[in-house]
Amino acid sequence: MSVSIEAQSGQVGAASASKRPGKAARIVRSLLKSKTGTIGFIIVVAVLFMAVFAGAVAPHDPAKTSAAKRLLPPMWTAKGTADHPLGTDNLGRDVLSRIIYGSQISLLVGVCAVAVAGTIGVILGLVSGYYGGWTDRIIMRIVDAFLAIPNILFMLVILAVLGPGLFSLIFVLGVTNWVKYARIIRGEVLSVKERDYVRAARAVGSRDVRIIFKHILPNVVSSFIVVSTLSIATTIILEASLSFLGLGIQPPTVTWGGMLSDGRQYLATSWWVATFPGIAITITVLGIIFLGDWLRDILDPRMKTKES
Repeated sequence: MSVSIEAQSGQVGAASASKRPGKAARIVRSLLKSKTGTIGFIIVVAVLFMAVFAGAVAPHDPAKTSAAKRLLPPMWTAKGTADHPLGTDNLGRDVLSRIIYGSQISLLVGVCAVAVAGTIGVILGLVSGYYGGWTDRIIMRIVDAFLAIPNILFMLVILAVLGPGLFSLIFVLGVTNWVKYARIIRGEVLSVKERDYVRAARAVGSRDVRIIFKHILPNVVSSFIVVSTLSIATTIILEASLSFLGLGIQPPTVTWGGMLSDGRQYLATSWWVATFPGIAITITVLGIIFLGDWLRDILDPRMKTKES
Protein backbone atom coordinates (compact mmCIF):
# COMPACT_ATOMS: atom_id res chain seq x y z
CA MET A 1 0.00 0.00 0.00
CA SER A 2 2.77 2.40 0.93
CA VAL A 3 4.61 1.53 -2.27
CA SER A 4 1.58 2.43 -4.39
CA ILE A 5 1.14 5.72 -2.52
CA GLU A 6 4.79 6.60 -3.10
CA ALA A 7 4.43 5.69 -6.76
CA GLN A 8 1.36 7.87 -7.12
CA SER A 9 3.08 10.79 -5.37
CA GLY A 10 6.06 10.36 -7.64
CA GLN A 11 3.81 10.46 -10.70
CA VAL A 12 2.09 13.60 -9.41
CA GLY A 13 5.47 15.25 -8.79
CA ALA A 14 6.69 14.33 -12.25
CA ALA A 15 3.48 15.65 -13.81
CA SER A 16 3.72 18.94 -11.94
CA ALA A 17 7.39 19.26 -12.90
CA SER A 18 6.53 18.64 -16.55
CA LYS A 19 3.85 21.35 -16.42
CA ARG A 20 6.22 23.83 -14.81
CA PRO A 21 7.49 26.27 -17.47
CA GLY A 22 11.18 26.25 -18.32
CA LYS A 23 13.57 29.08 -17.66
CA ALA A 24 13.31 30.45 -21.18
CA ALA A 25 9.52 30.38 -21.04
CA ARG A 26 9.53 32.25 -17.72
CA ILE A 27 11.82 34.91 -19.15
CA VAL A 28 9.61 35.36 -22.23
CA ARG A 29 6.49 35.53 -20.05
CA SER A 30 8.14 38.12 -17.80
CA LEU A 31 9.17 40.17 -20.83
CA LEU A 32 5.66 40.12 -22.30
CA LYS A 33 4.16 41.15 -18.96
CA SER A 34 6.42 44.22 -18.83
CA LYS A 35 5.28 46.91 -21.28
CA THR A 36 8.49 48.90 -20.97
CA GLY A 37 10.58 45.74 -21.26
CA THR A 38 8.75 44.69 -24.42
CA ILE A 39 9.11 48.16 -25.97
CA GLY A 40 12.79 48.28 -25.04
CA PHE A 41 13.42 44.81 -26.46
CA ILE A 42 11.72 45.69 -29.76
CA ILE A 43 13.73 48.94 -30.07
CA VAL A 44 17.05 47.25 -29.27
CA VAL A 45 16.39 44.39 -31.71
CA ALA A 46 15.38 46.88 -34.42
CA VAL A 47 18.53 48.99 -33.91
CA LEU A 48 20.72 45.87 -33.89
CA PHE A 49 19.10 44.63 -37.09
CA MET A 50 19.57 48.06 -38.67
CA ALA A 51 23.25 48.14 -37.68
CA VAL A 52 24.08 44.59 -38.78
CA PHE A 53 22.26 44.77 -42.11
CA ALA A 54 22.89 48.44 -42.85
CA GLY A 55 24.12 47.68 -46.36
CA ALA A 56 20.85 45.95 -47.26
CA VAL A 57 18.50 48.28 -45.36
CA ALA A 58 19.92 51.70 -46.29
CA PRO A 59 18.41 53.01 -49.55
CA HIS A 60 21.53 55.01 -50.54
CA ASP A 61 25.26 55.24 -50.05
CA PRO A 62 25.66 57.41 -46.91
CA ALA A 63 28.72 59.18 -48.35
CA LYS A 64 27.28 59.91 -51.81
CA THR A 65 26.87 63.65 -52.36
CA SER A 66 24.70 65.49 -54.86
CA ALA A 67 24.59 69.25 -55.32
CA ALA A 68 21.24 68.98 -57.13
CA LYS A 69 19.64 67.24 -54.11
CA ARG A 70 21.04 69.51 -51.46
CA LEU A 71 18.77 70.08 -48.40
CA LEU A 72 15.72 68.27 -49.76
CA PRO A 73 12.94 68.16 -47.13
CA PRO A 74 11.27 64.94 -45.87
CA MET A 75 8.91 63.10 -48.21
CA TRP A 76 5.69 64.23 -46.47
CA THR A 77 6.41 67.92 -47.10
CA ALA A 78 5.60 69.88 -50.26
CA LYS A 79 8.99 69.50 -51.96
CA GLY A 80 9.93 66.12 -50.50
CA THR A 81 10.46 62.93 -52.52
CA ALA A 82 9.95 59.26 -51.67
CA ASP A 83 13.52 58.59 -52.83
CA HIS A 84 14.74 60.41 -49.70
CA PRO A 85 12.11 59.74 -46.99
CA LEU A 86 13.86 61.86 -44.33
CA GLY A 87 15.37 64.40 -46.70
CA THR A 88 19.01 65.19 -47.45
CA ASP A 89 21.72 67.22 -45.73
CA ASN A 90 23.78 70.19 -46.86
CA LEU A 91 25.85 68.00 -49.20
CA GLY A 92 22.90 66.15 -50.68
CA ARG A 93 23.49 62.96 -48.67
CA ASP A 94 20.47 60.86 -47.69
CA VAL A 95 19.64 61.44 -44.01
CA LEU A 96 17.93 58.06 -43.50
CA SER A 97 20.90 56.14 -44.90
CA ARG A 98 23.30 58.08 -42.70
CA ILE A 99 21.19 57.38 -39.60
CA ILE A 100 21.19 53.67 -40.42
CA TYR A 101 24.96 53.55 -40.88
CA GLY A 102 25.48 55.76 -37.84
CA SER A 103 23.84 53.09 -35.66
CA GLN A 104 26.84 50.84 -36.33
CA ILE A 105 29.29 53.25 -34.71
CA SER A 106 27.03 54.04 -31.76
CA LEU A 107 26.51 50.38 -30.87
CA LEU A 108 30.13 49.43 -31.54
CA VAL A 109 31.50 52.19 -29.32
CA GLY A 110 28.85 51.59 -26.66
CA VAL A 111 29.43 47.83 -26.37
CA CYS A 112 33.25 47.93 -26.66
CA ALA A 113 33.68 50.82 -24.22
CA VAL A 114 31.41 49.13 -21.67
CA ALA A 115 33.36 45.88 -22.13
CA VAL A 116 36.64 47.69 -21.38
CA ALA A 117 35.21 49.59 -18.41
CA GLY A 118 33.43 46.51 -17.08
CA THR A 119 36.52 44.32 -17.26
CA ILE A 120 38.65 46.84 -15.37
CA GLY A 121 35.94 47.62 -12.82
CA VAL A 122 34.93 44.02 -12.12
CA ILE A 123 38.51 42.83 -11.58
CA LEU A 124 39.37 45.72 -9.27
CA GLY A 125 36.04 45.38 -7.45
CA LEU A 126 36.57 41.66 -6.88
CA VAL A 127 40.12 42.16 -5.60
CA SER A 128 39.15 45.11 -3.41
CA GLY A 129 36.14 43.44 -1.83
CA TYR A 130 37.72 40.02 -1.32
CA TYR A 131 41.10 40.98 0.13
CA GLY A 132 40.14 44.18 1.96
CA GLY A 133 42.83 45.85 4.08
CA TRP A 134 45.43 47.99 2.36
CA THR A 135 44.46 46.59 -1.06
CA ASP A 136 40.92 47.82 -0.59
CA ARG A 137 42.08 51.20 0.68
CA ILE A 138 44.42 51.81 -2.27
CA ILE A 139 41.80 50.85 -4.88
CA MET A 140 39.10 52.94 -3.21
CA ARG A 141 41.40 55.96 -3.04
CA ILE A 142 41.98 55.60 -6.79
CA VAL A 143 38.21 55.44 -7.23
CA ASP A 144 37.83 58.62 -5.17
CA ALA A 145 40.45 60.35 -7.31
CA PHE A 146 38.55 59.46 -10.50
CA LEU A 147 35.28 60.66 -8.97
CA ALA A 148 36.87 63.98 -8.05
CA ILE A 149 37.60 64.78 -11.72
CA PRO A 150 34.65 65.73 -13.97
CA ASN A 151 34.20 62.85 -16.38
CA ILE A 152 33.74 64.87 -19.55
CA LEU A 153 36.75 67.06 -18.72
CA PHE A 154 38.93 63.99 -18.19
CA MET A 155 37.81 62.61 -21.57
CA LEU A 156 38.51 65.87 -23.37
CA VAL A 157 42.04 66.01 -21.95
CA ILE A 158 42.86 62.42 -22.94
CA LEU A 159 41.37 62.81 -26.43
CA ALA A 160 43.35 66.02 -26.92
CA VAL A 161 46.52 64.02 -26.21
CA LEU A 162 45.65 60.84 -28.14
CA GLY A 163 43.80 62.52 -30.98
CA PRO A 164 40.30 61.68 -32.25
CA GLY A 165 39.51 58.26 -33.65
CA LEU A 166 37.54 55.07 -33.06
CA PHE A 167 40.05 53.26 -30.87
CA SER A 168 40.94 56.42 -28.96
CA LEU A 169 37.26 57.01 -28.21
CA ILE A 170 36.69 53.44 -27.02
CA PHE A 171 39.80 53.60 -24.85
CA VAL A 172 38.83 56.93 -23.29
CA LEU A 173 35.25 55.88 -22.57
CA GLY A 174 36.51 52.61 -21.11
CA VAL A 175 39.18 53.92 -18.76
CA THR A 176 37.03 56.77 -17.46
CA ASN A 177 33.87 54.76 -16.67
CA TRP A 178 35.15 51.72 -14.76
CA VAL A 179 34.61 53.36 -11.35
CA LYS A 180 30.90 52.54 -11.06
CA TYR A 181 31.58 48.84 -11.70
CA ALA A 182 34.34 48.72 -9.09
CA ARG A 183 32.17 50.29 -6.40
CA ILE A 184 29.11 48.12 -7.07
CA ILE A 185 31.03 44.84 -7.40
CA ARG A 186 33.05 45.60 -4.27
CA GLY A 187 29.85 46.09 -2.28
CA GLU A 188 28.42 42.81 -3.58
CA VAL A 189 31.64 40.92 -2.82
CA LEU A 190 31.72 42.19 0.78
CA SER A 191 28.39 40.48 1.32
CA VAL A 192 28.97 37.32 -0.72
CA LYS A 193 32.40 36.45 0.73
CA GLU A 194 30.87 35.93 4.20
CA ARG A 195 28.44 33.25 3.06
CA ASP A 196 28.81 29.63 4.09
CA TYR A 197 29.79 28.17 0.73
CA VAL A 198 32.67 30.66 0.40
CA ARG A 199 33.86 29.85 3.91
CA ALA A 200 33.60 26.13 3.13
CA ALA A 201 35.67 26.56 -0.04
CA ARG A 202 38.27 28.47 1.93
CA ALA A 203 38.28 25.80 4.66
CA VAL A 204 39.02 22.96 2.24
CA GLY A 205 42.03 24.86 0.90
CA SER A 206 40.71 26.32 -2.37
CA ARG A 207 42.93 29.00 -3.83
CA ASP A 208 41.81 32.61 -3.79
CA VAL A 209 41.61 32.81 -7.58
CA ARG A 210 39.31 29.78 -7.69
CA ILE A 211 37.10 31.15 -4.91
CA ILE A 212 36.83 34.57 -6.57
CA PHE A 213 36.02 33.39 -10.08
CA LYS A 214 34.06 30.21 -9.33
CA HIS A 215 32.14 31.02 -6.16
CA ILE A 216 31.93 34.82 -5.92
CA LEU A 217 31.84 36.12 -9.50
CA PRO A 218 28.76 34.08 -10.60
CA ASN A 219 26.84 35.54 -7.67
CA VAL A 220 27.61 39.17 -8.53
CA VAL A 221 27.37 38.93 -12.32
CA SER A 222 23.67 39.91 -12.31
CA SER A 223 24.54 43.36 -10.95
CA PHE A 224 27.21 43.69 -13.63
CA ILE A 225 24.72 42.85 -16.39
CA VAL A 226 22.23 45.45 -15.21
CA VAL A 227 24.84 48.21 -14.83
CA SER A 228 26.39 47.34 -18.20
CA THR A 229 23.07 47.56 -20.00
CA LEU A 230 22.34 50.99 -18.59
CA SER A 231 25.94 52.10 -19.19
CA ILE A 232 25.63 51.37 -22.91
CA ALA A 233 22.93 54.04 -23.10
CA THR A 234 25.14 56.53 -21.27
CA THR A 235 28.10 55.69 -23.49
CA ILE A 236 26.07 56.28 -26.66
CA ILE A 237 25.21 59.76 -25.40
CA LEU A 238 28.85 60.46 -24.50
CA GLU A 239 30.02 59.27 -27.91
CA ALA A 240 27.50 61.54 -29.62
CA SER A 241 28.56 64.46 -27.41
CA LEU A 242 32.25 64.02 -28.20
CA SER A 243 31.55 63.61 -31.92
CA PHE A 244 29.40 66.73 -31.79
CA LEU A 245 32.37 68.62 -30.32
CA GLY A 246 34.66 67.30 -33.07
CA LEU A 247 36.70 65.08 -30.72
CA GLY A 248 35.04 61.79 -31.59
CA ILE A 249 35.18 59.74 -34.76
CA GLN A 250 36.06 61.88 -37.75
CA PRO A 251 34.44 62.07 -41.24
CA PRO A 252 33.87 60.35 -43.60
CA THR A 253 32.73 57.81 -40.97
CA VAL A 254 29.08 58.48 -40.16
CA THR A 255 28.14 59.12 -36.54
CA TRP A 256 24.93 60.45 -35.03
CA GLY A 257 26.87 63.09 -33.09
CA GLY A 258 28.62 64.21 -36.26
CA MET A 259 25.26 64.52 -38.02
CA LEU A 260 24.01 66.71 -35.18
CA SER A 261 27.10 68.88 -35.51
CA ASP A 262 26.65 69.21 -39.28
CA GLY A 263 22.97 70.12 -38.97
CA ARG A 264 23.07 72.61 -36.11
CA GLN A 265 23.64 75.59 -38.43
CA TYR A 266 20.59 74.60 -40.51
CA LEU A 267 18.09 74.29 -37.65
CA ALA A 268 16.22 77.44 -38.67
CA THR A 269 15.91 76.55 -42.36
CA SER A 270 16.42 72.77 -42.68
CA TRP A 271 15.40 71.34 -39.31
CA TRP A 272 15.40 67.70 -40.45
CA VAL A 273 19.20 67.53 -40.86
CA ALA A 274 19.77 67.59 -37.09
CA THR A 275 16.33 66.58 -35.78
CA PHE A 276 16.19 63.01 -37.05
CA PRO A 277 19.66 61.99 -35.75
CA GLY A 278 18.61 63.43 -32.38
CA ILE A 279 15.42 61.38 -32.45
CA ALA A 280 17.45 58.26 -33.32
CA ILE A 281 19.71 58.83 -30.30
CA THR A 282 16.72 59.43 -28.02
CA ILE A 283 14.79 56.33 -29.12
CA THR A 284 17.86 54.08 -28.93
CA VAL A 285 18.83 55.29 -25.46
CA LEU A 286 15.24 54.96 -24.18
CA GLY A 287 15.02 51.42 -25.58
CA ILE A 288 18.22 50.37 -23.83
CA ILE A 289 17.09 51.97 -20.55
CA PHE A 290 13.70 50.21 -20.74
CA LEU A 291 15.40 46.87 -21.40
CA GLY A 292 17.89 47.46 -18.58
CA ASP A 293 15.05 48.30 -16.19
CA TRP A 294 13.37 44.99 -17.03
CA LEU A 295 16.65 43.10 -16.61
CA ARG A 296 17.05 44.66 -13.16
CA ASP A 297 13.61 43.40 -12.18
CA ILE A 298 14.21 39.80 -13.26
CA LEU A 299 17.78 39.59 -11.95
CA ASP A 300 17.16 41.25 -8.57
CA PRO A 301 16.57 38.49 -5.96
CA ARG A 302 14.30 40.81 -3.97
CA MET A 303 12.02 41.26 -6.98
CA LYS A 304 11.91 37.48 -7.47
CA THR A 305 10.88 37.04 -3.84
CA LYS A 306 8.01 39.50 -4.27
CA GLU A 307 6.80 37.74 -7.41
CA SER A 308 6.90 34.32 -5.77
